[in-house]
Amino acid sequence: MFKTKIRHSKRFQVIINTFLHNGFSHVLHRLGITDRISSKKENTTDVDINMQDIGVKLRRALQDLGPTFIKLGQIASSRHDLVPIEISKELAKLQDHVAPVSFEQIREIIEAELEDTIENTFLDFIEKPLATASIGQVHIAHLLTGEEVAVKIQRPDIQPIVKTDLSILQNLARFLEDNTAWGKTYNLTDIIDEFSRSLLDEMDYRVEGRNGERIAKQFQNESAIHIPTIYWDYSSEKVLTMEMIRGIKINDMDRLNSEGYDQNIIAKRVVDSMFTQVLKHGFFHGDPHPGNIYILPDNVVAYLDFGMVGRIDDELKYHFASLIINLQQGNTDGLLKTFSEMGLLSDETDLPSFKRDLDDLQTKYYDASLKDISLGGIFIELLSVAYHHNIRIPTEITILTKAILTLEGLISELDPTFSIMKAVEPFGKRLVAERFHPMYILKKSWHETMDNIDILFKLPKDLKDITSKIKKGKLQLDISFRQAEKVLNRIDRISNRLSLSIILLSFSILMVGLIIGSAIAGQTNLLWNFPIIELGSIVATLMFLFLIFSIFRSGRT
Repeated sequence: MFKTKIRHSKRFQVIINTFLHNGFSHVLHRLGITDRISSKKENTTDVDINMQDIGVKLRRALQDLGPTFIKLGQIASSRHDLVPIEISKELAKLQDHVAPVSFEQIREIIEAELEDTIENTFLDFIEKPLATASIGQVHIAHLLTGEEVAVKIQRPDIQPIVKTDLSILQNLARFLEDNTAWGKTYNLTDIIDEFSRSLLDEMDYRVEGRNGERIAKQFQNESAIHIPTIYWDYSSEKVLTMEMIRGIKINDMDRLNSEGYDQNIIAKRVVDSMFTQVLKHGFFHGDPHPGNIYILPDNVVAYLDFGMVGRIDDELKYHFASLIINLQQGNTDGLLKTFSEMGLLSDETDLPSFKRDLDDLQTKYYDASLKDISLGGIFIELLSVAYHHNIRIPTEITILTKAILTLEGLISELDPTFSIMKAVEPFGKRLVAERFHPMYILKKSWHETMDNIDILFKLPKDLKDITSKIKKGKLQLDISFRQAEKVLNRIDRISNRLSLSIILLSFSILMVGLIIGSAIAGQTNLLWNFPIIELGSIVATLMFLFLIFSIFRSGRT
């Protein structure tokens, strides 16, 4: 414990000194992290607030601090709901290239992880790395069975450094959340916790391997998309052995042209495959930059490096599609409704001002041709509007926005006439259509009914707990009267729907009993000359249809 504190304090001092050296003493002082401003030049009210200049200084500081802060800066560059656009553009320039680790150290790591010598594991192993980064480096080798492989090895002693940095960042986030309105508004601790999980996953190469295999299953019947095979017998937490891809980097236009590749087909396959990942499967490559996409013979697209992935659930897929369609149609009210359904608007949100900014954004793209519209550019502007209104966008959307921006840069080189906005339109319309498909509505209705029944079963226990707290004087009420009527109406609808669901369930059980009883007894289904079972079935069906209709009409499908 004592050694850990010493290590943390030393590293924290290095971090502070790095930011001081890059001209952030005034910022650190204003945040309360340092007691004084180190430079007399900065001790003035005329502080340089040029955002681009701040971005350059911040990029240099993060670059100096190593892998954790480089990764943090790269992710922050996509958070246009948190970071001003001028700073995010600078952070996007952060490079993740460092000097290679010596082969002796690489040998030690491989042999410790795979529990055998390199000579017994590989037919040959090229000592010079193919690529290097702050977390690991890649070497080419051949397995004893002859397959050519790329072996990714984690740099030695990188985990303690990263874990120390993450611990410091978590403490800093708590401090800023407790002492600044900005930190509290954006829940900085949640953001850093999310970043920590993502980075620790990226440092476990087994997670990367499983991510690759999961995306490979999405295209198992698609010969135009290739995902490298993982060799699990030669992989571990710090070593990942995968199929070596020999292809052409997607931005090597000269070679693609000279060797006769069809860039139009490549552009369409890349875009279709990305939106298949995003809007069909909800699990996608989070960093599709040129170094991670290679082109194989017959215009086959190969994806590499699945350390960073994005996840988007069914609800978020629908909301993303709704945002795209409302942007295309210039429907500001639709955008506001989508933001509301995503739970992003609060009582503090200035809705008239937010609506005006959305109207201005819509006007900019009104009647514009789809081929002239950048989907990533629109979302950057949308995130910037959210930033000015203190609206925090889900991380999944920001990762997706970054991926789309990267993709648009690649596609514009492959085929300048290709419109990603137009390509995503069928995916979005299909999602919206699926949302209102009868089978989807039935499925959602069934789950909601089961949830309501579960609430009913738990109601006696909840009432008992509330009564107990009232008796002990421990019950606390926090009621917003501005929302009271809305809450009460919602509760009333839920209770009515619960009652109808229970009646329908009871009636169905009764009808089943009558059917089984009449079948066993061999008696007629007539009662006072009325076909009771047939009539009851019609009533049950009408009740069920009314329940479905009421849920559908409420807009909460």
